[in-house]
Amino acid sequence: MANSLGQKTALAFQHPRFAIAAILLSIASAIAFLPGLSGSFILDDKANLLENGAIQLSALDPEALLYAAFSFQPGGGSRSLAMLSFALDFWRGGADPQVFKTTNLLIHAATTFFLAFFFRTLFLLIGKTAKQASMAALALALLWAIHPLQVSSVLYVVQRMQTLSTLFLVLALMAYLKARRAQIQNEPSRQDWLLTLLCWGLAFLSKEDAVLLPAYTLALELTVLRFRAASHTTARALRNAYAVFTLIALIAYFAFILPHFWHSTPYPGRDFNTYERLLTQGRVLVMYLGQILLPLPHRLPFYYDDFLPSRGLLTPPSTLLALLLLLGLLVLAWSVRHRRPLISLGIFLFFAGHFITSNVIGLELVFEHRNHFSLIGAVLALGDLALAAFSRWHTSLRLAALLSLAAIFTLGILTWQRSSLWGNPRLMAEKTVEFAPDSVRAWVALCATYFELSGGKPDSPYLELAIKTCEKGGEIPRSATALANVVIFKSIQGTVTQEDWQRFLDRLRSVPMSPENKQLVWVMINNVTKGIPIDPNMAYETLDIISQRATFSAREYVNLGYFILEYTDHRGAALPYLERAVRAAKPNDPVIKSMLEDLDQGGFEGWKNTLTDLAIAEGKLQPFSP
Repeated sequence: MANSLGQKTALAFQHPRFAIAAILLSIASAIAFLPGLSGSFILDDKANLLENGAIQLSALDPEALLYAAFSFQPGGGSRSLAMLSFALDFWRGGADPQVFKTTNLLIHAATTFFLAFFFRTLFLLIGKTAKQASMAALALALLWAIHPLQVSSVLYVVQRMQTLSTLFLVLALMAYLKARRAQIQNEPSRQDWLLTLLCWGLAFLSKEDAVLLPAYTLALELTVLRFRAASHTTARALRNAYAVFTLIALIAYFAFILPHFWHSTPYPGRDFNTYERLLTQGRVLVMYLGQILLPLPHRLPFYYDDFLPSRGLLTPPSTLLALLLLLGLLVLAWSVRHRRPLISLGIFLFFAGHFITSNVIGLELVFEHRNHFSLIGAVLALGDLALAAFSRWHTSLRLAALLSLAAIFTLGILTWQRSSLWGNPRLMAEKTVEFAPDSVRAWVALCATYFELSGGKPDSPYLELAIKTCEKGGEIPRSATALANVVIFKSIQGTVTQEDWQRFLDRLRSVPMSPENKQLVWVMINNVTKGIPIDPNMAYETLDIISQRATFSAREYVNLGYFILEYTDHRGAALPYLERAVRAAKPNDPVIKSMLEDLDQGGFEGWKNTLTDLAIAEGKLQPFSP
């Protein structure tokens, strides 16, 4: 049995005809995304790419490459491989979104190629013939590659962090299967284990949720591999290792992770707490499954900021129903893990892929790209379920092939249509508002699109259209961004009123201080410093409200103080912000030292002395020696 299993697994990695077919498949899958390459940067693309000077290389200098690799600020320098790839794209093509999107598409095509091999290996492991395994693997890899959910992962540039991680996770899983095949055949496996670790490390350098690889390999062991090995000692060691790993993971989760991230009150910048987030994720996961099964355009709006949290098991009632459905899927996966191991494996992979993003960390509730890896599990489970149905109903090979081709053709058309939207920023913005009329982000994206078409000209009809669109979006009470755009665009037009400002400031006092709302302080400041005719004193009011409701870094407090000092009539109000900078700084922070030098050179010796004394008292500077 072990020898037969090992031979079948070896064949999966040594089949030139299949490799050629997988290459053609990858190329074919990429065609569905081509209309979207002409699209623009969106959302986090701007902060991570356009506003990140570290990746904007003019030459391949080793020091600059290293600095670029560790320039992902939200993660404290993590995701270095993805950031390095962005820097290389900028070096070869500048700030051209098509260059970045093309690289994303190549990564997606490469993942499709290796995923076909991964699927083929799995089908061989459960006893399918080489022909059956090859056909099923190619069909499922293509279904995964051209699913409409993939459009936002591939064409939203910054999600390369996710897609690159998926690529290396698939490679790690393939290497793991080779290593386990070697153990089953009693052959050397060191090289494959090292390759597994290498690919895992590369996946982690792309995105941190690659840490879940042991959960994916555990799913393989529980379903397909079943901890088998030629040596009973090795098999027992595998079981014991996974038992220990699971125990350590559970202890770490309940003793450290859960208490650290648990919020009985709303997360900072969110309008839901941990309990509500966990309840909501039941509905989110069911929604994802619905999108996978029926990916119609109106079901994939891309913006989900209008997805309301669950406040209790029956608020809304779909919360309890969703949790029961998910529990039923897990029970099904466990009960059929021996009879239908690929259905079980697929379900486990789907849930494992969402373990971090649907857990206690205070992330946004919904994002489509979170399905990029999990879709592998969903496609695998649905594919094996279809094979079981074909077998049970004695479906002819021709009919099964026709049904598979129909599914592939339908998904391909839907993906082409969605990619075409992504390639046309105005049409995408208009359609997104149609699909998600309660989404603030959708309305803001639409008014920003009209503003770009206006070229910032006061007499442009597009500027008037942008203002009207933002006013419409401003009727949704959850965000102040649309109303901020109203005062900015009307300031450019020369029609802004005190009522416009007051409506915006009142909204700013009541909305949750989400990252988007907090960012408005920099939007206002940057527009003033660029010479946009915005009243700097009203920008100060914006700054004052936000700073009372949110915290900033030491450098940010310094920048706020400098703005007040240089641009507003409230110069004396700058000192408290500089004092906050001192309190927020680290010991011997160069930001504080630079600030003190600036004040000394600018003639603010009294402020410098006050802040120096504060820094010493707070332990941020060492007392000067006499």
